[in-house]
Amino acid sequence: MSNKPIIAVPSDRRILDPHPSHVAGEKYLKALIDGADAIPIILPSMAEDIDIDDILDRVDGIMLTGSYSNVEPHHYGGKAPLQGGFHDPHRDALTLPLALRALERGVPMLAVCRGHQELNVALGGTLHQNVAEVPGYHDHLENKSDPLDKQYGPAHPVTLMEGGLMRRLAGADSVMVNSLHAQGIERLAHGVTVEAVADDGLIEAFRIDTAPGFNLSVQWHPEWRVTENKFSMAIFKALGDACRARAKQR
Repeated sequence: MSNKPIIAVPSDRRILDPHPSHVAGEKYLKALIDGADAIPIILPSMAEDIDIDDILDRVDGIMLTGSYSNVEPHHYGGKAPLQGGFHDPHRDALTLPLALRALERGVPMLAVCRGHQELNVALGGTLHQNVAEVPGYHDHLENKSDPLDKQYGPAHPVTLMEGGLMRRLAGADSVMVNSLHAQGIERLAHGVTVEAVADDGLIEAFRIDTAPGFNLSVQWHPEWRVTENKFSMAIFKALGDACRARAKQR
């Protein structure tokens, strides 16, 4: 019998010719397989039909992935959505309460990009809808006409906080990361510890010290070609180790 932990990946809800479908990016699933040595399962964003505690009873971890959609701004008291913005209210309805309950129960969790933003919102923080329009910040969005290797290539440095989990995982005080996001943290939620800051001051990673289990939230995409980056592998291995520890307790 496999001793691999099971990690739930909340899905995006998309209309695919012409039916509602629930999807998760393969790069996230592959990173959980190769980096965390885990079994990922896609969790449909059907909040009205899913009991969160029932799910958390059955899994060993949660990964909140990136997405082309953004958290609807009414969840954090933001202004009307920017024209042309893409939202996924079904995902919001699942992930925001799921994240809070997972933290309360000590279920290991990794949040990436949109997941980083929705975790901050779930905890009471707010978002910039377009970081590039905020004085003092540079444009963190990728050029979608570039090849994927360039889009996901190193874009800017982040400083890893002294004494933090990420500095221990990296074995360095700064690293280069990719950057593929228009939105970002405006007001950080209370009760969290900053783990990494971009060269322009944008908060790029945090964790919740008071939560009883492993948790880490990052703005960049460590899942991309995870096996080719030692720091990314360390992040996913830390998640996998925490999930394996939880699996032994279930």
